[in-house]
Amino acid sequence: MASRRCPRQVDVALLAVAFVVVACLAAGPALAKQTNQVTVFWGQNKDEGSLQEACDTRLYTTVIISFYSVFGQGRYWRGDLSGHQLSGVGADIKHCQSRGILVLLSIGGGGHDYSLPSSQSAADVADNLWNAHLGGAHLGVYRPFGDAAVDGIDFYIHNGGATDQYDELAGRLAQKGVRLTASPRCGCPDLRVDRALQTGLFERIHVRFYGDDKCSFKNGSTWGVVEEWNKWTARYPKTEVYLGLAAAESGVPDGAQGTIAVYLKYLYYLLLPEVQKARNYGGVMVWDRYEDKKTGYSGVVKGWA
Repeated sequence: MASRRCPRQVDVALLAVAFVVVACLAAGPALAKQTNQVTVFWGQNKDEGSLQEACDTRLYTTVIISFYSVFGQGRYWRGDLSGHQLSGVGADIKHCQSRGILVLLSIGGGGHDYSLPSSQSAADVADNLWNAHLGGAHLGVYRPFGDAAVDGIDFYIHNGGATDQYDELAGRLAQKGVRLTASPRCGCPDLRVDRALQTGLFERIHVRFYGDDKCSFKNGSTWGVVEEWNKWTARYPKTEVYLGLAAAESGVPDGAQGTIAVYLKYLYYLLLPEVQKARNYGGVMVWDRYEDKKTGYSGVVKGWA
C-alpha cells in the first residue's frame, strides 16, 4: 500500500513551494541583468527636499543636479535651483559623496537660454564649468556651491540644433578627466547630441522614455519603447545605457498607500525583461526627485533595476 504524508508534512511542503515563488518574484524578471543602479534628477522643485535628504534615502546611486541652464555667447548660469537655497548645497554634495553616491551637474534642460554656436563658445563653457563647478579655481569665477566639486557633467540638451558644438565641449572636458553622461530624448539618434556621443567619451546614456515623444513609456504602454531601446544599445555598445522613466507618468497616484508595485506590473512583466537583455544595460534613471518622493516610485523600482 502506498504511504501517505501526514497533514503536517503537506503543510511544510506547501510552505516551501510558496517561499520559492515569492523569492523568484522578488528577484525580478527571469533572465534579467539587474544592476540595482538608480539615478535621479534633483533641483527642479523646492518641495522635493534637500539634496542631503535625497541621498539619505539610500534609494539612489547617482543624483544629478539640474540644471546649468544658461550658457553660450558669454553668459553663464549662476545657480538658480527652483527656490533651493544655494548656501547648503555645497555641504550636501560633499555629504552625498561621502556616502558613495555620485553627484553630477546637468547642463541644458527645457529652456532656451543655452547654445554652443562656435568652437570658442565650447571652449568658454568648458572653462566656466571647470572653474565654477569642478576641479578648477580661477580667480574671479563664481562658484555657486563653494569649494564643493561635482563628480561629472551630464548633457541634457532638450533644445538647439545638430550644429551646436557639444562634441567639442565633451572633448575639452574629457581632457581634464571629467566624467561625462548624457540624457537624450528617446528617438534614436538624438541629433542634438549624436556627434558628442559618437566621440565615445560618455560613460553612460540615460535615455528619456518620457514626455511628449511617441516612444515615451506612459502608464504601461510599451509601444515603440523596446524598438528605440534596442537602437540605443546597438548604436553605443561600449556605453552603459539607462532606462529613463518619469515617476509622474508611472500610473502611481500621489500618496498611494500600501504596495504600489501593483501599479507597475507592465514595467515589471513587459518592459524590464526586454531592456535588461542588453549587455550594456546600466540601470534606471528616474525623473524627478519631487514626483518620486510623492509616489514612492524608486522604492519599488530599485529592487528591479
